[in-house]
Amino acid sequence: MLADLRLALREEEREAWRRMVRVLSHEINNSLTPIHSISDSLKESLSLVPRPADWEEDARMGLGIIARRSEALGRFMSAYARLARLPPPRLSPVEVDPWVRRVAALETRLAVEVRPGPMLAVSADGDQLEQLLINLVRNAVDAARERQGRVWVSWTAPSADAVEVWVEDEGPGLADTANLFVPFFTTKPEGSGIGLALSRQIAEAHGGSLRLENRTEGPGGRARLRLPLNAAGLRR
Repeated sequence: MLADLRLALREEEREAWRRMVRVLSHEINNSLTPIHSISDSLKESLSLVPRPADWEEDARMGLGIIARRSEALGRFMSAYARLARLPPPRLSPVEVDPWVRRVAALETRLAVEVRPGPMLAVSADGDQLEQLLINLVRNAVDAARERQGRVWVSWTAPSADAVEVWVEDEGPGLADTANLFVPFFTTKPEGSGIGLALSRQIAEAHGGSLRLENRTEGPGGRARLRLPLNAAGLRR
């Protein structure tokens, strides 16, 4: 049987754009709404004769909020640019053990345990892989700190042609799995909402995949990064 899937694919593409526009609109309005409201209030206070005794303090506070929301909007747009302009990976041998240990050592808020796996190497862009794992470890630590739990990283070779890196935490687990990889969706007050989307984009650019799931052995979540091994993958 033959079926024309072009209409269904176009509809899926439109739905993806609709979801992104909804998130973009939400994030931009979160900054523009208070900026507009405070600007109007300051404009009204300046037109009063005589002005209220505390108008200078109100002006300072209002301008401070406008500055902070403008900076937040700037960070948001910078994050969008990072997601849209990810360059193709520049491949070279990356040994898994030093890569994981290097990223784990960067986290200072909580000791991240490294549970060593087999000695392997992947052909990858080292800088991009480091950014990917930093995002996963940071998210795990954010979650673990909510419950005073632990974070650990391990890896294994589930097959002769792949390595799987696991980042696990003892946090509250994943409540909203449907939107985890939607760009700019975040549940964190200071989050940009691109970390996971960028991480998955990096994984897929390397021919791999990234999955998030709740742990079955106890509370918390697990990120599973799968990357292909080439013929030069090390085993000792």
